[in-house]
Amino acid sequence: MSQSSVARLFTPFSLGNTTLRNRIAMAPMTRKRSPGGTPTDEVVNYYRRRGEGGIGLIFSEGTFIDHPSAQANDGRAYQNIPHFFGAEALKGWEKVVTAVQETGARFMPQLWHVGEVRRLGMPGDPSVPGYGPREITEDGRVTVKAMDACDVEHIALSYARGARTARELGCDGVALHGAHGYLMDQFLWPESNPRTDDFGGGMAARSRPARTVVAAIRDAVGPDFPIVFRFSQWKMTDYAARIAETPAELEVLLSGLVEAGVDAFDVSTRRFWEAAFDESPRSLAAWTRALSGKPTIAVGSIGLDQPHHSKYFRDKAQIDAQVADLDQLLEAMTRDEFDLASVGRAVLADPQWANKVRNGRMADIRAFERGDLETYK
Repeated sequence: MSQSSVARLFTPFSLGNTTLRNRIAMAPMTRKRSPGGTPTDEVVNYYRRRGEGGIGLIFSEGTFIDHPSAQANDGRAYQNIPHFFGAEALKGWEKVVTAVQETGARFMPQLWHVGEVRRLGMPGDPSVPGYGPREITEDGRVTVKAMDACDVEHIALSYARGARTARELGCDGVALHGAHGYLMDQFLWPESNPRTDDFGGGMAARSRPARTVVAAIRDAVGPDFPIVFRFSQWKMTDYAARIAETPAELEVLLSGLVEAGVDAFDVSTRRFWEAAFDESPRSLAAWTRALSGKPTIAVGSIGLDQPHHSKYFRDKAQIDAQVADLDQLLEAMTRDEFDLASVGRAVLADPQWANKVRNGRMADIRAFERGDLETYK
């Protein structure tokens, strides 16, 4: 890995009307450090350190929109998730935005609705069930409501309010969580969307809720505020899941989202280099850039030799990961397969990751350990 090839990572990049100082992003990662939904000074400093470490674009962890069905809390996995509404939470986010931008990095919040992960009885209003593409009943009660057209519109307006708030706070754009088995992705995945109406069946129908959300945001923020849409094939509960079986099906998804107002795609995979479809060695990010013509962000085990493993809650050894070289990443970027590289666990382990890469100090980068998921440094 030569320093001349590394230099490509550190060239500026324009995303809509936002100029990034380099092509390295920090991936959105749930941290559960915002009691009552409010980012604390600890959260502010966490994001500041990554900006000081040389990252060009920082995506926030998923942050709940203001719809009463958006959030979940099962007592473990969704505790202390930040909100992107309410005076105190927004004061906290304003501090984050200022802190990050003072380092020269750019900042975008990732707006989040968990969909059918929520169940009746969960905060904030226990009387509100989860919302999703299908009805789910438990013990004779409807715990997840099958959304109708009015529900889709109302949730889209909640996203739009969040995006407008992001602009008012001085954020550099807004990111949407359409991946990993949460609300918009639940509609995209045939396994969780058995519908045969306007919101189910082919990709054009399954992606209608996502397009509705994007269009509402574009109306709310105007033409010059970047919208980044994150999607994935895999789910938290199924790494083999697929929302698109062919490039043609993927193109239907992407073209509809571009028409609705998406400026860039954040393509979440477990290993960024893996082929997306049998007939080609192209990665999902490479296909996305080729089919959409939009700036594309690759993510998945960048800088590490092990992917995020399905057994990580039970088997410590499965997710410890050593530092890996960036040769494959740099070769793909040289071929213009994607535009930005989003780094997750590697920057949890070492906030100075980007600076060390830039300065040829790969040997000084700290390896990732399971405990990094629990610490906050």
